[in-house]
Amino acid sequence: MNEHEFEPVPGLPEHLPEGERLLWQGAPRWQSIAVRAFHVRKVVVYFALLMAWDATSSMATGMSLLRAVGGVAWVGVLGLLAVGVLSLLAWQSARSTLYTITSRRIVMRFGIALPMSLNLPFSVVDSASLRVHADGTSDIPVAVVKGARVGYLVNWPHVRPWHLARPQPMLCGIADGERVAGLLSSSLSAALGGERKPVPAPAAAAATAPRPHPEITAAA
Repeated sequence: MNEHEFEPVPGLPEHLPEGERLLWQGAPRWQSIAVRAFHVRKVVVYFALLMAWDATSSMATGMSLLRAVGGVAWVGVLGLLAVGVLSLLAWQSARSTLYTITSRRIVMRFGIALPMSLNLPFSVVDSASLRVHADGTSDIPVAVVKGARVGYLVNWPHVRPWHLARPQPMLCGIADGERVAGLLSSSLSAALGGERKPVPAPAAAAATAPRPHPEITAAA
């Protein structure tokens, strides 16, 4: 038995109503969550600097290089443990996550210890944007209309970072972001009857900068 055994459809809390079609499902890459949500690279840099500072301070007091390096080995062990724990959490987070796009809504199932589902009907979607990262993965943050409540902490890390006042649910670390953004755009247009007008893509954009998909409304 696993925590999602009682889902009637993988990633969904119930069967789809008649007329609603399943268009796409995907999960984030755990490496992407490890780097951008759990900040493992920053942790590695922190412990490396701590070890360098400790070794330098020891050598300044007359200790030999060999003894100084041996004296900071415990810091390296702590760093490896920290990175290991964070990486395991990222892997578990990605493993328990499944994003779903249907012809009428976005559903995000996540949660390591306590599985949860966030249901976003297209009627509450105000805009969406696409961010492509250097590792080839993408994030698709979704801004909701005013009045629709989304909890930041409850949905972390599947929310746009630092948007605390008006949290934006986010499909994070997906491998085929361009295709998914196009699919979401066409689905929104079909479901809302053209109420969301296309916004032209910028002529040039940085690889890691947020940018609207040509057919996805730009996020504020």
